[in-house]
Amino acid sequence: MPVSLISSHLCESNLHSNLELSKITMPIVFNEPLSFLQRITEYMEHTYLINKACLLSDSIERMQAVAAFAVSAVASQWDRTGKPFNPLLGETYELTREDQGYRLISEQVSHHPPVSAFHAESLVGDFVFHGSIYPKLKFWGKSVEAEPKGTITLELLKHGEVYTWTNPFCCVHNVILGKLWIEQYGTVEILNHSTGDKCVLNFKPCGMFGKELHRVEGYIQDKSKNKLCVIYGKWTECMWSVDPQTYESNKKAEKKADSKKQKSPEPEGVDGDDADNMPEVLETVAVIPGSTLLWRISSRPQHSAQMYNFTNFAMSLNELEPGMQATLAPTDCRLRPDIRAMENGDMDQASREKARLEEKQRSARKDRSKDEEEWSTRWFQSGTNPYTSSQDWLYKGGYFDRKYSDLPDIY
Repeated sequence: MPVSLISSHLCESNLHSNLELSKITMPIVFNEPLSFLQRITEYMEHTYLINKACLLSDSIERMQAVAAFAVSAVASQWDRTGKPFNPLLGETYELTREDQGYRLISEQVSHHPPVSAFHAESLVGDFVFHGSIYPKLKFWGKSVEAEPKGTITLELLKHGEVYTWTNPFCCVHNVILGKLWIEQYGTVEILNHSTGDKCVLNFKPCGMFGKELHRVEGYIQDKSKNKLCVIYGKWTECMWSVDPQTYESNKKAEKKADSKKQKSPEPEGVDGDDADNMPEVLETVAVIPGSTLLWRISSRPQHSAQMYNFTNFAMSLNELEPGMQATLAPTDCRLRPDIRAMENGDMDQASREKARLEEKQRSARKDRSKDEEEWSTRWFQSGTNPYTSSQDWLYKGGYFDRKYSDLPDIY
């Protein structure tokens, strides 16, 4: 771990606790060969859960599938300690997966603050999934915390239902010293705007001794706040659903069993200057009898650890298949020379290209300022989310008409 590199960059930037990091340039050695636009495309890895929700006739079962999808959408973060490349202003990414029945377009709509907008739609008119993400980063001495500001919206068109939520916080520990590790925490509330049903998911912080590491627990309630089912599991493994009475009975039995066990001595506190070691993961999810499996994570390829801990899905995102370049927008991430050089193992070339692209972006911004010209987004427009009334970036349409003549030259 090149501690001196990251330390010098942090010191030069006069970083202190709770400092916003969006403007800090990090050495390329800390990157992974994907753009942040490709990283948010990984929300779509388990799209089968949305397709399943579209087929279910019961609204609570649909909420269970949507909740499982919301958890699965952040599961690829597990062990992903590499930083995705910051998208350039105007950068885009498209993905069409006919096997899973959707297509997606995303665009970097703002540079300061960095905002990425995406829009995915079913190829057969079943759903629309969209949002805009502003990943606000804060440095806390030993760790970097990412707050994924922005609303996620899922519309199940045939059911006339709309769900909205925000993602949990993500924290990378030991950015200065020790082995990097990730946890996600915070409360995620998924609201069905059509029925009033709500799912509240608590992504638990690992705690002092790591007992809660990766755990997610929550419940679904109707508009009258009646608790209808409990959802539990780990965002790194699987999610289950069970009725509240069975869950509470199981919890009471667990507490009774725990009280009979002799308490083991608690480990001594560690020195404040030491690394925050990742707690040992002692067990998988203990399944409560009568539970229903909602989602299980896909296994990663054997060589994932040598490939930035990518999933199979992530490994496919930068592929430039024969004939693809003729139809892609010239602003697509797959055409970024710095990411391509890094994927090919040429770190020096990747670093040079990254610096060149960033300088080109700065020059273009200065030219616009000189000419008093405002930046104009191409595929998304700033507006109000009709369901939450919050500020959002909404898809204007037209990307897949393939009319790219007026796109900016960003590479």
